[in-house]
Amino acid sequence: MAFARRSRSLWQLRTRALPLGERTVVMGILNLTPDSFSGDGILPERETAVERGLAMLAGGASILDIGGESTRPGQRVPVSAGEEMDRVLPVIEEILKAKPDAVLSIDTYKAQTAQAAVEGGAEIVNDVSGFLWDKRMAAASAALGCGVVLMHTRGRPDEWGKLPRLSAEEVVRVVREDLEDRLDQALAAGVRRDRIVLDPGIGFGKAFESNYPLLARLDELCELGFPLLSGVSRKSFLGRTLAPFHGGLDAPASERGNATIAAITASILAGAAMVRVHEVRPAAEAAAIADAVLAASVWSP
Repeated sequence: MAFARRSRSLWQLRTRALPLGERTVVMGILNLTPDSFSGDGILPERETAVERGLAMLAGGASILDIGGESTRPGQRVPVSAGEEMDRVLPVIEEILKAKPDAVLSIDTYKAQTAQAAVEGGAEIVNDVSGFLWDKRMAAASAALGCGVVLMHTRGRPDEWGKLPRLSAEEVVRVVREDLEDRLDQALAAGVRRDRIVLDPGIGFGKAFESNYPLLARLDELCELGFPLLSGVSRKSFLGRTLAPFHGGLDAPASERGNATIAAITASILAGAAMVRVHEVRPAAEAAAIADAVLAASVWSP
């Protein structure tokens, strides 16, 4: 059985470098929102947020991804940069006070929030729009000298239900071409190549049936020459697949844990260097097994 072979690299962050490719890097999700799709938002309990973040780090997370605005479609409430910063900056400060060597990522598409978070100690900007929703973000990230995650999305969350559906063949081609465009934009703005990780944006503007071909063919996106992050944790397409086990209804986010483990394992075997998850310890254990399989496959005849 053949698996994708991940190349090894050093991801250059704001103050340090993080090795990628030898073992899977687990990024823990810390949602400081009241309306997270996964039901794990913990606003406004700052102390709880800090405790959860520190527990994720202790449980195997190499990175904490801290976000102050939900991207769930439907009843999502837009958040200003000011409110977003009020949510995330105190938590960044408290986590770094408790664990100064923690690697923190700010999950935002707003340049103003990104700048404040990085100046407050974050090492990475994770932009779900791939620099599309705030035209200042590319230049701001370049000037900040931080690590960058460029994610692919189609349209904005409130538009996703109206977008044309993509076939299995189309979705991989579209994601690849769009990511190439976003890479060009980032590089033109001065973001260094060794600071960039790509995220195919599984579940973001893709119909349920489009996500499995994208997941199965991650190795084709590895051909772009950048490390890949896979964010499949608790996604809706997993809930749809589990419907036969839940009386024909999509499994709720809280019941997608086992499916998440299966999906992140598939991601790693297909070439993802990083996985972004809500539950760190199970993901870290699954990643250790997948990494061992990949290591063994290198020596297969």
